[in-house]
Amino acid sequence: MKPSLVVLGGGLSGLAAAIRCARYFPDVVILEQHIRPGGLNSWYYRNGRLFETGLHAITNFAAADDKKAPLNRLLRQLGIARDRLRLHPQIGSEIRFPGGRVLPFSNDFAELTENIGKVFPKSRPAFLALTDWLRGFDPFAAAPFRSARAFLRQSLPDALLADMLRCPLSFYGSSVENDMDLSQFAIMFRAIFLEGFCRPAGTIKDILDLLLERYQELGGAIRYRAKVAAIVHEGGQVRAARLETGEEIECRFLLSTIGHAETLAILGKEIPKEAPRLGFVENIFSLPRASLPADRTIIFFNNGETFRYGVPKNAVDFSSGVLCMPGNFHGLSAASPEMAEPSWLRATHLANYEKWREIANDQAQYQATKQTMAAASLAEAEKILGISLANSVCEDSFTPLTVARFTGKRHGAIYGAPDKIKDGDLGFANLFLAGTDQGFLGIVGSMLSGVSMVNRHILPKL
Repeated sequence: MKPSLVVLGGGLSGLAAAIRCARYFPDVVILEQHIRPGGLNSWYYRNGRLFETGLHAITNFAAADDKKAPLNRLLRQLGIARDRLRLHPQIGSEIRFPGGRVLPFSNDFAELTENIGKVFPKSRPAFLALTDWLRGFDPFAAAPFRSARAFLRQSLPDALLADMLRCPLSFYGSSVENDMDLSQFAIMFRAIFLEGFCRPAGTIKDILDLLLERYQELGGAIRYRAKVAAIVHEGGQVRAARLETGEEIECRFLLSTIGHAETLAILGKEIPKEAPRLGFVENIFSLPRASLPADRTIIFFNNGETFRYGVPKNAVDFSSGVLCMPGNFHGLSAASPEMAEPSWLRATHLANYEKWREIANDQAQYQATKQTMAAASLAEAEKILGISLANSVCEDSFTPLTVARFTGKRHGAIYGAPDKIKDGDLGFANLFLAGTDQGFLGIVGSMLSGVSMVNRHILPKL
C-alpha cells in the first residue's frame, strides 16, 4: 500500500512534519541519505566525545504558560511534553560594535530597551515604536521581498543602531547578502529579542532521540542510506521517489525538506539563477574549566567600519561573527556536567564557498588553510573577550565544503537559497516544500515549517 506521506530528509523539519502527519495517518516514511537523522543539526563522536554540528542555542524561549508562543505551539502540535526538553535560559548575550558600542540583552526584553536608552538615547522612542509595529505585523502573510535594512534606516534615526540590531538576526537566519526580508526580520526579532535563547540540558542527540521515539511510537518509519535520485512524476502529480538503488517508493503525498534547488534537480527541472548563497566556517575550541567569562552566553560582533554581511572576498571574513559559549545557561552545568568540563567556545564567521572549493582537491593545502583559519579565529576571539586563550585546543573546524558534503546543501549554505517558497507550493498537486527554503529558520522555526506545511497542504487532503 502507498504510504500516506513520504518525507525527503530526516532533519528537524522532516522529523516534525512526519510526526505531525503520523498522529493521524501512521503510514509515513522518512527517507534519509545518511546513517543518522538531524541534517544540519546532528552529531558525531570524536575521541570518545560527542560533538554537535548545529545546536548552539535554541531561540523562541517562552514561559510554559504562554500558549501562543511558537515553542509551546510546536510542542502541542507534536504531542510532546515541554518538560522533556529540560530547557535552560541564557545567562545573557550582547552585540559589540566599534567605538565601544555594546548592547547587552537577555530573555528579559526590558534589558535591551534599557541599554538602547543608554547607548542611543535619541533612538529609544523610535525603537519602542518599531517594536510595537513588529508585534502587530503578520510575517506569515504572502508578500514580496521587503528590505529590512531599508525599513530600519527609515524607522530609526541612528544607522549604527539599525546595523547592531541586524547583526544577530542576520547571523541567526538571513540568506540574503547585506539584508534580510522584512518578514524574516520580524520572525527573528521575536525569536531572539522578544523571546530569547535557551538550551536543553542534553545534546542535539537527545532532542533527535526524543523526536524519533515520538515518531516511531506513532507508527512512522525511517530509512537510512536512502538517497533519492529522482522524483517520478507525470502531469503535475508525483508518483514515487526513486532511490539510487533503483527502488521506487510510491506515495500519496511527498514533502521535500532537502532544499528548493536540490528538489528541482531530482525532479529533472531547470534550476533558475539565484543570488549568491552565504556560507560559514565554525571552529570548536575546548579550554580548561572556567577559562571563559561566565556572564555571557553569545557575543555577536562586528569590527568593521560598517557591518557587512555577505560573501567575503577571501576564504573567511574575520571582521564579524558569533562567539557562543554553550555552557553558559542558567543551571546547565549542574544538570549537564559534560557542558562544564572543558569550557567550550564555538566561533562562527562568514566564508566564501568558491575559495574553499578551489583548494578542495589538495588535502594538504585544505587542512593547512583550516589550521590557519582556526588560529586567526582564536586570535579574534581573544580580542573580543579581552582574555588569553593560549591553552585552548581546536577540536574541529567546519567549512562550507563540510556542510555541502554531509547535508547536500548547495554551496554549503546553511540558510539555503535567498529566495524562499513561503507557501511551500512547487506546482504539483501532491509535492510540497518545507524547511530552510520554505522560510522558517532555527531549530524551532525549521520544525514549525514542517508542521505548518503538513497542516496546510497534506492533512486536509488525506
